[in-house]
Amino acid sequence: MASIFSPSTVPVFLLLVLVLLGRLGEARDPFACDPNDRATKNLPFCKVSLPIRVRVKDLIGRLTLQEKVTLLVNNAAAVPRLGIKGYEWWSEALHGVSNVGPGTKFGGPFPAATSFPQVITTAASFNASLWEEIGRVVSDEARAMYNGGMAGLTYWSPNVNIFRDPRWGRGQETPGEDPILAGTYAASYVRGLQGTNGNRLKVAASCKHFTAYDLDNWNGIDRFHFNAQVSKQDIEDTFDVPFRMCVKEGKVASVMCSYNQVNGVPTCADPNLLKGRVRGQWRLNGYIVSDCDSVGVFYTNQHYTSTPEEAAADAIKAGLDLDCGPFLAVHTEKALEKGLVTEGDVNGALANTITVQMRLGMFDGEASAQPYGKLGARDVCTAAHKELAVEAARQGIVLLKNRGPSLPLSPRRHQTVAVIGPNSNVTVTMIGNYAGIGCEYTSPLQGIGRYAKTIHELGCTNVACSNDKQFGSALNAARQADATVLVIGLDQSIEAETVDRVGLLLPGHQQELVSKVAAASRGPTILVLMSGGPVDVTFAKNDPKIAGILWAGYPGQAGGAAIADILFGAANPGMLKNKNKTKISFVFIPLCNTLIAHGY
Repeated sequence: MASIFSPSTVPVFLLLVLVLLGRLGEARDPFACDPNDRATKNLPFCKVSLPIRVRVKDLIGRLTLQEKVTLLVNNAAAVPRLGIKGYEWWSEALHGVSNVGPGTKFGGPFPAATSFPQVITTAASFNASLWEEIGRVVSDEARAMYNGGMAGLTYWSPNVNIFRDPRWGRGQETPGEDPILAGTYAASYVRGLQGTNGNRLKVAASCKHFTAYDLDNWNGIDRFHFNAQVSKQDIEDTFDVPFRMCVKEGKVASVMCSYNQVNGVPTCADPNLLKGRVRGQWRLNGYIVSDCDSVGVFYTNQHYTSTPEEAAADAIKAGLDLDCGPFLAVHTEKALEKGLVTEGDVNGALANTITVQMRLGMFDGEASAQPYGKLGARDVCTAAHKELAVEAARQGIVLLKNRGPSLPLSPRRHQTVAVIGPNSNVTVTMIGNYAGIGCEYTSPLQGIGRYAKTIHELGCTNVACSNDKQFGSALNAARQADATVLVIGLDQSIEAETVDRVGLLLPGHQQELVSKVAAASRGPTILVLMSGGPVDVTFAKNDPKIAGILWAGYPGQAGGAAIADILFGAANPGMLKNKNKTKISFVFIPLCNTLIAHGY
């Protein structure tokens, strides 16, 4: 018998294999309303021709009380008798699809996703169209990963808290301390994520953490016990602004309440905040979710109620629709038995969450037949997406000092560059927190190496910079080079969720390293700061040996390329892309978001 792998059939066979591999992970079974399921396909809640409110009412009417309770939490249970699969609500997309949260995972056809600069960096561009475009790209990749069974459709992003205290470890996630800027960012990014068709969501975003939340762990107080004392004027003029703009202008599908109390009341148990303001005044068309275990926190840590059943009832009656955590699934049924909450209250919460799922198309049968159903692995980490990551970093980087001017550097005059500092060759550090796995990384050393020969020395093993043992080799490098670039600052060991700082100075011996290297450098010394929160570098501003200072924030997967482009004049900080790649003079853009403490 002749082999099927004859020379004439091999190319066809290989083509079929490549097609199958290309489509691997790009098809998933329907979440609900499978057209092949005879038992459910003709039920009213599966009929796309009916109004969503009619379909939602029909579905809720078919659920038992026990089934309803299991749908009040992030890992919502399946309802097999109605053909509904389980769903994990918790996915994150702060500045790219993230692997924080159980709803998203990387692997197989989706080993990575485009990781854009951290929010504080992107916000420094003051470019609303850029923020919306980043959201559009992130949601393309999120939908592609959902279609491949690797992600959800509900993303608890963006973080639009006001960066009131510069020592807050999570300030890097936010657009800064200016309410209008934060609100504009929120509305723009959400429009990019969700699309602008209110009845058909691309993904569902969530603005968090409502409200007055800017402390994680500082001076003996943690976020689980923090009671923010806020005046009515400050609530109205400051803390409400980004959330109001997110809901009213961005049309966000969700708002997340925070761990802390505001004036003595847990935000997730406050009907004035949730029912009164978010849903009542601002007309949220979507669901309200707790920060993870917030309901348990206000019972166990804050002792706001006497019993867990009272806590569950207070949260639901306040307007909470979904609990990130198990608390409502464990205690709501008993709260119902005690008469603390009604089944109508539970139905109202479910109506809000199921409505969002229906707007996402999750009850419309085959995902591949839906508007975004064709997105797959080929739509993740595309060349255009990676270029946008570089451009976002270019626009976010801020020039703080340029004496002379000394910048931009010249590849002709500065043929050898000493690249020094604990952040000089980092990769993952550049993407900050709530990030996934970047498509590829370009470190500052790699980026500068595209323009000049480099001599690399760390100077300090890490940003803690606990000793000066490596200073000697760093000084020698600076003496040999035509220019010196010091890349220093912070990372997630210094500022992060649950890690607040106690001061604003550079950690350890970093300041000493900078001053000594600058004094030894044969050519101009340029300081590049990598940090999410502000760092006091007044010493560098006043040091005549330091010719230039750039703040890069956490510039994303391509941060090193963007830093190098700006150092060598291929791009200009604070301006749109310089398509002609000509060397143009630098401009100073004051970064109100994060650099107040720099002394500028």
